[in-house]
Amino acid sequence: MNIPSNLKYSKDHEWVRVEGDTAYIGITDFAQSELGEIVIVDITTEGETLDSEAVFGSIEAVKTVSDLFMPVGGEVSEVNPKLEDNPELVNSDPYGEGWMIKVKMTDPSEVGSLLDAEAYKALIA
Repeated sequence: MNIPSNLKYSKDHEWVRVEGDTAYIGITDFAQSELGEIVIVDITTEGETLDSEAVFGSIEAVKTVSDLFMPVGGEVSEVNPKLEDNPELVNSDPYGEGWMIKVKMTDPSEVGSLLDAEAYKALIA
């Protein structure tokens, strides 16, 4: 299971990579493996400002649909355009090409309340 130490994690299995006041958000390797083959990533919140833990979209696998939750609050500034035609990038590269949204964070200090890699490993163990 790949759990990069440079990211932060939510209890809902989203990851966050912070670059300045922007957060890249996706789902973890554990989450994509539990879901199975991803067939649709449905995110219609671009341009909206959402609180942490709000639903920003959904992800559909062959056997299930799951909500996607904001690990930090802010404005959804971009949805990964590659996922429209290639949702399987979430399976093959969840921390790279499979990122889902970019968020201009309202309060960057919220990142401090997220789990580090060790705490996330303990959560899923």
